[in-house]
Amino acid sequence: MWSRSSLPPPHSPLSLLLVLLLLLRLFWPPRALESLKALALGPDVSRVASGEVLFDAILDLRDSIGLSQHPLAHAAADGFALFFDELMSRMDARVWFGEIVPTLARLLLQLPSLLEAHYQKSDEVFGKEKAGLRVLGSQEAGIVFLSQELIGALLACALFCLFPTSNRDAKLLPAINFDYLFANLYPNARQSQEQKVRCLIHYFERISLSTPTGFVSFERKVIPLQRSSSGISYPEADDWRISKASLCQFKVLSAGLIEDQQDEALEVDFANEYLGGGALHRGCVQVFFLKLLIGGCHFAQF
Repeated sequence: MWSRSSLPPPHSPLSLLLVLLLLLRLFWPPRALESLKALALGPDVSRVASGEVLFDAILDLRDSIGLSQHPLAHAAADGFALFFDELMSRMDARVWFGEIVPTLARLLLQLPSLLEAHYQKSDEVFGKEKAGLRVLGSQEAGIVFLSQELIGALLACALFCLFPTSNRDAKLLPAINFDYLFANLYPNARQSQEQKVRCLIHYFERISLSTPTGFVSFERKVIPLQRSSSGISYPEADDWRISKASLCQFKVLSAGLIEDQQDEALEVDFANEYLGGGALHRGCVQVFFLKLLIGGCHFAQF
């Protein structure tokens, strides 16, 4: 049970989960709860032992939380079937459906309590609405602290396509569910697209084998577009042209992998206007794979 003072802000992604169904309690709807419990017991109970049946289970879950009126990407069903029933080895598929999917279902069953603990702890440590899960609007600076376990649960929601998407474009938010990721595998999976899916599947395998216990912070710092009281604003093109200021000392590394560079290095992303860019579509530049290699980092684009 939550007190009114500990409720998440209305612009939080939590409101998009359709988990917050009453003002004072977090819970899964009864039908969704039963479906997740069945998945948690494994394929002998859930009958989910193939990509085709997994997608059917996803559709049932979406229907149970009122998302059936929002269609998923065309060919998403074919993509799920192609990857789990053809591209994945039979041995890996047995592990995925016999161990990983049940573990992810159990993680989703914990999501309400994980969210409750997140907001309560965040408010206690940092102050009301200072570091809790929320959407930062354009030109809004801020920081969000999340446990790796909560990130895993939220990414499992994305895998099961449980986020509503009807108003994301209006809010200039990138894709969040994995339906387009799998849909773009079909009919002819590009190697880069298949490997992106494998990166995420490996992430889910890792967190299922050992629950992560760390924390991840996402911070946005903003240079105001309009001149502020601080006197700092985003420079115009002419400001760069006529500037006499000297550049600080820096070293440019033109070779190697982003993820292998030394700590404290700055990474400049020119790939896409959205953080994470086209990682959940057909994008395959290096920075997209960085987001996939570091599962918690990938959550930043949500």
